[in-house]
Amino acid sequence: MGCTSCSSGGGTPRGCQNNGTCSSGGCNKLGVFDWLGNMKLPGGQAPYNILEVRFKNSRKSFYRNDKNLPLQVGDVVAVEASPGYDIGVISVVGELARIQVNKKAPGLKPLETKKIYRVANQEDIDKWVKARELEKEVMYQSRTLAVNLGLEMKISDVEYQGDLTKATFYYTADQRVDFRQLIKDMADKFRIRIEMRQIGSRQEASRLGGIGSCGRELCCSTWLTDFRTVSTSAARYQQLSLNPQKLAGQCGKLKCCLNYELDMYLDAIKSFPTHETKLHTEKGTAFHVKTDVFKRQMWYMYSEGSGLIALSPDRVAEIKKLNEQKQKPKDLVDHEKHREERYTAAPEPDYSNVVGQDSLNRFDSTFKKKKKKKPNRPGGQGGQGQNENRGPQAQGVKPPQAVKPGTGGPKPNVPKAQAQGGENPGGEQRRPKKRRNNRKPNPNPNSNPNNSTPNANA
Repeated sequence: MGCTSCSSGGGTPRGCQNNGTCSSGGCNKLGVFDWLGNMKLPGGQAPYNILEVRFKNSRKSFYRNDKNLPLQVGDVVAVEASPGYDIGVISVVGELARIQVNKKAPGLKPLETKKIYRVANQEDIDKWVKARELEKEVMYQSRTLAVNLGLEMKISDVEYQGDLTKATFYYTADQRVDFRQLIKDMADKFRIRIEMRQIGSRQEASRLGGIGSCGRELCCSTWLTDFRTVSTSAARYQQLSLNPQKLAGQCGKLKCCLNYELDMYLDAIKSFPTHETKLHTEKGTAFHVKTDVFKRQMWYMYSEGSGLIALSPDRVAEIKKLNEQKQKPKDLVDHEKHREERYTAAPEPDYSNVVGQDSLNRFDSTFKKKKKKKPNRPGGQGGQGQNENRGPQAQGVKPPQAVKPGTGGPKPNVPKAQAQGGENPGGEQRRPKKRRNNRKPNPNPNSNPNNSTPNANA
C-alpha cells in the first residue's frame, strides 16, 4: 500500500510497519482496519451490500451496492449525489460495514440509501484531480468577495464535487450572517452550484491542522474523528490551573486531551474524602487547598496561614469523624501515631529464605578474602620475619610512651641478662626479644645480637 502523504515519502509508511499488508487503504485518519476481512461467510449467505465511502477531510457516508460490483477497500467509485455524481474512496466493506451502520446510523433504511454507480474510470479521476486543484484558488477568491461585502465570517475550506458542478463552502462565524448576496456573486464568478455550511472552531482546526503545545500534530487532524464536550470541571478534577492560555488549543476551545485521563482521576478521587468541609482542631480551623492523587495526600492550611500541611485521606476521615462527635484533636498531624510508625520495626516477611536467593552477599562467601600485607614502616631492618611488620599488640610489646621534650627519647629495650653483662643464672642462654622497627639499634656496635654473651674483644 503506497501512501504519498506519509512522512516516508511514499511506499510503505514508517509508523504502522504494515509492510504492505494493511487493509485500511492508506495512512488516512479515516482509514479503518478490516479485522473481519479474513473471515468467510457461512454457505448461502450473501455479502452485506451497504458500503462506507469517505471523501475529503472527515466526511463519510453509506451507499448501497445494488449492482453487486466486486469492490474492495481503497477502490475509487462514482456515487450518487444531488445533483450529479461524486467521487469517493471505499473505506469499509462486508460485515464490518454492518457493524458501522448499527453504530453510526442505526435508523438507516437500505432502500432509501444512495447508490454506487460504477468504479471510477480515467475520465472521472481526471475531473476529480482537477477539482482538488481548483479548491485553493476558489477559497481565496471567495474570501475576497466576503470582505468586500463586509461580512463577519471566515471561509476556511472549499470542497468541489467530483463532476465539477457543485462546491461546498465551509465557514465559521460568531453571529448569524446574511450571505444571500455572497452566494449570487460566487455563482456568477465560478459558474457552479454553491452550498454554504457552517462549522465550529474545532472542525476548522481539524481541517487546517497544526502543531499543539505538546509538540506533536493535532489529534483532531490526525486520528480524532469525533469531538466530545470538554468542560472546566475536567481541569479541576486533575488539579490544573484554570489558565485559559494553557488550557485552550489551536481552536480557542478547551483541549480535547483534557478528557483522556479524566476517567482515571474520577476513579481515584472516589477513595478520597470530600474536601468541602473544614477541619476543626484545638490549634485552629483548617481548610482544603489541593489534593495530590498520585501521592495520596491532601493539603490543608490553617485560617491563620501557618503553611501547608500534608495529610493522608485516612487522617482526614478520622478528624472529620471526631468533629462530627463534637471533638477536636490537638493538631492536624497525629504526632504520637507518627512517632510509633517511624520507630516501629518493620514486620518480618511471611516466607523463609531457604536457599539464600534474597541475600546480596550470597556470592561473597565462596571467595576467601586475601590479607593485604602492610608495608614496612620506616626505620625497620630488612630481612626480618613477618612478625616485625605487625603492630606492638601482636608481638606482645608495649606501645612506646609519649616522648617528653628534653628527655632524649625512650630507652632501648635491652634484655635483663644482657644489660647486667652476665649469663642466665640457670646456665641456659635466653634468646633476646626481637626489636621493633622503630626502636633504636644497640648502642654497642660490637655486640653479637644472636648471643647474649658480650664480645671478648670488647
